[in-house]
Amino acid sequence: MFEKELSRYWKTILETMADGLMVVDPEGVIVSVNSAMEKLTGYDRKELVGQSCEILGCDICIRERTEGIDKHCALFKEENIRRARCSLRKKNGTLLYAIKNASLLKDGKGNVIGGVETLNDLSEVMNREKLISNLRRELDRKNSFHGIIGASPVMQQLADLVSGAARSDAPLVIYGESGTGKELVAEAVHKLGSRQKGPFIKVNCAALNESLLESELFGHVKGAFTGAGQARIGRFEAANHGDIFLDEIGDIPASVQVKLLRVLQEKEIERVGDHRPVSTDVRVISATNKDLMKLVEEGRFREDLYYRIGVIPLYIPPLRDRREDIPLLINSFINRIRLKTEKNIFGMSQAAYELLNVYKWPGNVRELINVIEYAFVLCPGGDILPEHLPRSLNAHTRRFKEKLHSPDPNAAKLHIGRKKNNDMSQRDYAEKRQQVIDALASAQGNKAQAAQMLGISRVSLYNRLKKYNIQTRKTVLA
Repeated sequence: MFEKELSRYWKTILETMADGLMVVDPEGVIVSVNSAMEKLTGYDRKELVGQSCEILGCDICIRERTEGIDKHCALFKEENIRRARCSLRKKNGTLLYAIKNASLLKDGKGNVIGGVETLNDLSEVMNREKLISNLRRELDRKNSFHGIIGASPVMQQLADLVSGAARSDAPLVIYGESGTGKELVAEAVHKLGSRQKGPFIKVNCAALNESLLESELFGHVKGAFTGAGQARIGRFEAANHGDIFLDEIGDIPASVQVKLLRVLQEKEIERVGDHRPVSTDVRVISATNKDLMKLVEEGRFREDLYYRIGVIPLYIPPLRDRREDIPLLINSFINRIRLKTEKNIFGMSQAAYELLNVYKWPGNVRELINVIEYAFVLCPGGDILPEHLPRSLNAHTRRFKEKLHSPDPNAAKLHIGRKKNNDMSQRDYAEKRQQVIDALASAQGNKAQAAQMLGISRVSLYNRLKKYNIQTRKTVLA
């Protein structure tokens, strides 16, 4: 009885399928399709039924015909096709990526009377794979070091230090302001180190209160505290034979500092509510935007822990001290966001770039990413213009420029020559010359500090002084 009812409603069942379905005869002529097949291919049912399946241009079948197989469908050679990736040509000419399943249809005597195929749309999966591939290529660009973008001398030096630190197994601390990319540096150390095949566990020490942080780091036994219904391993155990990244380590409370010191000294932890030590083999990578030595002097950070975690210190320069990397970062972020949004934005106008170049960037690279994402929302296409940038940035930049160009009695006195450089436009010459002047003024005439602010060596600074005919008073400037 059930089989009769099922036979009566089989058309309804086929029409409600999400997968496309197609039935062909032994010659490859389409005899039936369901609604999902129409939707996937863009063809109306009347346009498909009675046509050879070659109309869909399945790449699997095309290969079979190219090899001289005297069948229209690969199915009639293979007899069964299971979860095969294929591409078909839709009515509008675009490709449809799909997973194909197919089987032969036989009568009661075993004679082949046709074949049935189902297609599951893979387009979204393929688009995601393409996006991931494009993003990987973007991250592997020549000016990128494991996702850390920068070609300035200070960033090249940082890359060398990261490579050297990765070869050691000693604890290290990454110093840098918020948004400079401390986590990226920690990931680079892990990927380049001997523990790269082990886990890389991250903990934001500032995001948890004292009791939760202790449990998160070292784990707890059942009943250790209210709500501890079952035992749980901590992040240190999870990171065994790998690296643990303790972000914002300057914020950990004194009680946790004591336990962390023991981990580094004894290579073992104790779960909350338990006194049995558990051995652990973990490299500790810490990060902070604070001056840990100052915290030690204030009695807020243990001096012995300070020396234990900071065997190797790494310093990430703020964005304002490596302004020559700003164009690289802007181009990289525009490319990445364009890949994600598929919006036709390919660059930035000179006027918009000048605003970003003079800005102080208190939020560093993270803030720059946010600015570009904001611009993508407002910009309809083409180049990003000043009006597409956040209003707060425009206002801050105006105040900053006014401050830079206002008289400052404490600033170094500079005598500026009037010689022009014929190899560049008058405007570019003036802008680049002014950058050197501003750096010297901000550094109170200290050439080493000015060179650091510009992201160049001291020798390069002297070359620029000569190139732009900038004369300094030796009695004032170092």
